[in-house]
Amino acid sequence: MSEAATDDDGGDDIATVNFKLTESFLEQIDDTWQGRGFNSRSEFIRYTLRDAVEFPTFDRDELVALLEAEEDVREGRTTSAEAARERFGTSDE
Repeated sequence: MSEAATDDDGGDDIATVNFKLTESFLEQIDDTWQGRGFNSRSEFIRYTLRDAVEFPTFDRDELVALLEAEEDVREGRTTSAEAARERFGTSDE
């Protein structure tokens, strides 16, 4: 990682970050940023990383649990709220 000069407005220093990815993944990234109206690949990657840091929604375990729950719904392995209340003797009040 190399650092560049400070912004003219006195903001944070700008750093350049290099990383490796497969050509096929890079093609997917390019298709995505162009299709969503970003001006550049870098702008899209900065936006995506900033969004992930500022608004983390799921960690990996939560995402896996969500996907498993979705599969349960598709496979009919769920119980209605009413049936669960009857089974466990609870009330919705």
